[in-house]
Amino acid sequence: MTRWVFDGVGLPAGEQVHVEAGTGDPEPLPGRFILPGLVDSHCHLTVGITERGPVPLDEAAARAMLEDLGQAGVRAVRDVGGDRSVTLKLAAGPEDGRPLVLAAGRFVAPEGGYFPGLYEPVPAEHLLATVEAELDAGATWIKLVGDFPPVGPDGPLRGSPMTPNYEVDAVGQLIAAVHARGARVAAHTQSEFVGELIRLGVDSVEHGTVITAEDLEVLGARGGAWTPTITAYGPPNPDDEPERVEKRRALDERLTALLPVARRYGVQVLAGSDMVGTVAGEVDQLAKHGLTVTQALEAATTSAIDFLGLTGGDDLVTYDADPRDDAEILASPTAVVLRGHRIR
Repeated sequence: MTRWVFDGVGLPAGEQVHVEAGTGDPEPLPGRFILPGLVDSHCHLTVGITERGPVPLDEAAARAMLEDLGQAGVRAVRDVGGDRSVTLKLAAGPEDGRPLVLAAGRFVAPEGGYFPGLYEPVPAEHLLATVEAELDAGATWIKLVGDFPPVGPDGPLRGSPMTPNYEVDAVGQLIAAVHARGARVAAHTQSEFVGELIRLGVDSVEHGTVITAEDLEVLGARGGAWTPTITAYGPPNPDDEPERVEKRRALDERLTALLPVARRYGVQVLAGSDMVGTVAGEVDQLAKHGLTVTQALEAATTSAIDFLGLTGGDDLVTYDADPRDDAEILASPTAVVLRGHRIR
């Protein structure tokens, strides 16, 4: 095995560092800047996007996606919902040259509570049994779809209000059962129900488009996380109806105001690609919505590493140029070392 050696600027801190990974004969890594590997904290390895919306992907596609993520310098992904037969398998057997997978298994949502074709509905009376089954199968996270709009034959009804998928008491029991097993809950939420979910004890908020400063204070007090997935909403479209343009403008303003508040309250802001973006793109969006460039880089590296409990120091990604100048540099690393193995 090779001992990879690097001397240059260590990010996100921006200090001169000497870094070594692996054992054996030393070999210098090219590049002038280094990160401890990127983390995609909101990923769906078995979900793809078409013009008609999200569609399921098979194991071969998931493995190909994981390969691409590794080449882009991603050391770990948190898969927050998909085909459990694939994602839990990938989580159970980490492979050289591919990112580590932390998997939530299935989407937990009732009939009509999520995208058709992507999940098997879970009635409220089966919530606890479903959670236990996921954890027994190796899930370290549970993905709760906290709220969702009404669904028609072709998917969510555009413009319809979000409604909670389960009663508060049922959600509280789910969270307690997950925590009793030493696992954690990631909650998809895009409505005012986010405040209730936080007070019930979810560990991370996914999307959280209407989260408030008060919610963030409660979440931060216990070291919770928020993955805003800004790139999932796409760029503003000048052809959109005025109401939709105004809604997006309001969202941008809300995120720009609240992301610094989240940091101030101790919330771990995380970078996630969701179904459509990239880690590099999300870092760029975080930096354009209230975070400093260094804080945005932390969301994709040290903050995620700490929050997700990732250990080991043999993941390194180097760059010829400084990603603090342009987040897109993150998508084209000079060298990638995953668990001591150089793959790029």
